[in-house]
Amino acid sequence: MNIDLLIKMANQISEFFQGTTDPDKAATDVATHLRRYWDPRMRKQIVAYCEERHGAGLTNTAIAGVQLLAQQEQKAAAPAAAASAGAAAPGPKS
Repeated sequence: MNIDLLIKMANQISEFFQGTTDPDKAATDVATHLRRYWDPRMRKQIVAYCEERHGAGLTNTAIAGVQLLAQQEQKAAAPAAAASAGAAAPGPKS
């Protein structure tokens, strides 16, 4: 998807939540919205963009939300990676 459109949408989402709550809660709400409603490819693309370009063009709340999303996705991926690594490891010899 076009990164400019993702930036625009992330900023619109962050502006909505900025008006309803404090900044920390707004960032959490942005991350939750992105996780629930954005396709995984879109999430991956905005996270990569934010990391590579340091969030250029994103509002501070959008940056915080995307960074929080990235942290949450890394935590979720860690147990799955460990489980698949454990499944591939040979068991104890009898």
